[in-house]
Amino acid sequence: MNDSQPDTTDGQEVKRIKGQFLPGASGNPAGRPVGARNRSTLAAQALLEGEAEQLTRTAVDKALEGDGLALRLCLERLIAPKRDQAISLALPDLTEPENALTAMGEVIDAVKIGSLTPSEGQQICELLDKWLKTMEVTEFAQRLATLEEQVGLLHSKQ
Repeated sequence: MNDSQPDTTDGQEVKRIKGQFLPGASGNPAGRPVGARNRSTLAAQALLEGEAEQLTRTAVDKALEGDGLALRLCLERLIAPKRDQAISLALPDLTEPENALTAMGEVIDAVKIGSLTPSEGQQICELLDKWLKTMEVTEFAQRLATLEEQVGLLHSKQ
């Protein structure tokens, strides 16, 4: 193919430069259909069809014989992964940025006495930090709007 000649797809021209499609244009603009599966996935599913019961029985038998990998596989299917749980922690109302310091102190104290894990404490502190940054940005935007309004009033009086 000549580098300067366009490809055609469904009667539409798709431009290429030196073998590359231009951004936003490809040889298949519709893309892969939703739900389409890879041929190797389909082949594997066809091979395993009707064998699930026997494979499961084999895995259980091997696990009972002491095969560590099979045991792990079976246990992963039996026991649900641990999920985050709600915690109860008395924090001050976050109406003022200064309260974030008190809240962080409460979190650190809770980690110190063991009522929160260090990772839980870190996650809460990250939330507090994001809240504080949001407050700072909001306050800055309000101050900027006030200044712009004052400057606009000064210019309109002149």
